Amino acid sequence: MKKTRFGFLLLLLLLPVLLGAVDFGLLLNQYGEFGNFSGDDYFFEYNASLVPRVSLLVGDAGSFFASASMTIGYRDEFFYYPELLRTELSLTFDQMGLKIGRFLYSDPLSYIAEGLFDGLNFTHTSSAGKFGFGAWYTGFLYKKNVNITMTEGDQALYATPLDYGEFFDTYFAPRRLIASLNWDHPSVGEILRVNTAILGQIDFTKAEGRYHNQYFIFKVGVPVDRFLFELGGSVEAAQRYKIVPNDDGTLKTDTNFDFELAFSAELGFSWSLPASFNSKLSFTGRYSSGVLNDTLREFVPITSKSYGEIFGVKMTALSVITLDYTARIIDSFGVNFTTSYFIRNDKVTLHNYPVSGDVTDNYFLGGELYGKLIWSPVSDLQIRFGGGAFLPALGNVWSGAKSPWKMDLTAIFAIF
Repeated sequence: MKKTRFGFLLLLLLLPVLLGAVDFGLLLNQYGEFGNFSGDDYFFEYNASLVPRVSLLVGDAGSFFASASMTIGYRDEFFYYPELLRTELSLTFDQMGLKIGRFLYSDPLSYIAEGLFDGLNFTHTSSAGKFGFGAWYTGFLYKKNVNITMTEGDQALYATPLDYGEFFDTYFAPRRLIASLNWDHPSVGEILRVNTAILGQIDFTKAEGRYHNQYFIFKVGVPVDRFLFELGGSVEAAQRYKIVPNDDGTLKTDTNFDFELAFSAELGFSWSLPASFNSKLSFTGRYSSGVLNDTLREFVPITSKSYGEIFGVKMTALSVITLDYTARIIDSFGVNFTTSYFIRNDKVTLHNYPVSGDVTDNYFLGGELYGKLIWSPVSDLQIRFGGGAFLPALGNVWSGAKSPWKMDLTAIFAIF
């Protein structure tokens, strides 16, 4: 007993040395939006999140960070949900690094797989660039924040309201295993910025039908004075297991799969303007394939990153042209203005467009205008006010449709 007490006391004495200084913090995030998407009915949403965090050093080679949130809000009805946010252990040994836990990953194009995932990531940095390998599981994430809607089953799960009586069936994201092999180099030949990845996912969901796929991704950039020119793309190879009937009329997943190919590409440039304050003008064109035949299909990202603040559509069977201006006028005040134009690349891929009206047999969806003001009067407070509209009249898909619009306000306050 005395030895046990002595060991416990020694551990308490050594804990500050092993862990280093502990830093605590607490954030209050508030968000509200008001607008009209349907043409007749207005909507209002408000939510507030309390986010505690803790960070500390682990010996001489590591650090630990943990955060969580409790969100309450209202949209048509009151809702609340807890969530574990970024929680990671990072270790560094000479040229090698290791992350374990829930941490941020983004593919080179940032619209195939991006967000917090549970897993591990190993990196090695040398004169030949940075090499990385990671593996993650998505089945413990909150479904609304990871946005995995690859199949009809995923979309049905995403649309199902959170029910605490059936918490495990309505809270978590679809169960998928993701793995990636990455290589990036900041200056190949002192000219090219290169970022590449081989990314794949395995579908472990319970729903009938399966969708496994792999991506071959690249992105290169060429800086020239105040300009940065970028080119990127991805080829997707997918194995789709369809649903077929049994002899008794019930349904099952076919043991054979259909092999499918899809692709995406982007081209853009950014220009750091020669102004007295920091400002940048960017132009980007993005393309993702639609359904061409039984083999050449729609491009399906793992996570559904939305393009357009109002239009809000993922990069599937879609082309998006964007012009963006960002400026920090003074240290405490900045602005951002974005203009986007949307084109659909087939007529069969389903999207949840926020537009009501008669649909025509055309491709040009319309344009969006959105602006945001960012004010940070003190280091512990940031306020963002934005607003804009989507204009279907600039396209030819909807006949006589009204323009969806919204205004939003975000306040982030560091309590301590």
